[in-house]
Amino acid sequence: MSITFTWLGHSTFTFDIDGHEVLIDPFLTGNPLAAVSPDDLNPELMLISHGHGDHVADAVSIAKRTGALVLSNPEIVGWLGRQKVPNVWGVNTGGTYDAGFVRVKWTIAFHSSSLPDGSYGGNPLGMILKANGMNLYFAGDTALFSDMQLIGDEGIDVAFLPIGDNFTMGIDDSIKAIHFIRPRFVVPMHYNTFPPIAQNGGDWANRVNSETDAQPLVLDPGGSYTLG
Repeated sequence: MSITFTWLGHSTFTFDIDGHEVLIDPFLTGNPLAAVSPDDLNPELMLISHGHGDHVADAVSIAKRTGALVLSNPEIVGWLGRQKVPNVWGVNTGGTYDAGFVRVKWTIAFHSSSLPDGSYGGNPLGMILKANGMNLYFAGDTALFSDMQLIGDEGIDVAFLPIGDNFTMGIDDSIKAIHFIRPRFVVPMHYNTFPPIAQNGGDWANRVNSETDAQPLVLDPGGSYTLG
């Protein structure tokens, strides 16, 4: 049993969990780093952290085409329903959804959240994916917060952290986050897509290696890593 994750650019990831495809925060249309097109993806489960366009851009089209179950907060689920997305389920902070092959526990994230039509997007979320005895923490768009220490108590194998700064925490705060979370591996995201969030992934990895006990995994768009 294994988990393979692939970075598609920005904060968009797919996870192959024993043949089950999970898609997080689909932003491919309009993403200059996008490694695939929306039509290349066939998830059975889609997870959305918050409502900004760079996280939901392709959610409606992919969900309608594939019939994937989409999990997000009630406000985003309501918006998706108004777009005639057929298969949605509302969750909220602190809750857990069991999809059988993966359990998803929803955490806080410190950010804003509005939807492409300007409507309120509810509270932003992070999530812990629990599968095959492993815990993968996807922070979503967030600032550093001290309760990341509690997330670390879950025993995190991989943490996916934004490092772009400006709209989320940057490199300095990501190092502090790693100390709080204590993961085995850490993957950077939400950087280099646009000039305001340009960062050097190699410099970040050097700091992770020298200042923390985690192993950095810097992926190119389209790059994958498999956890045994």
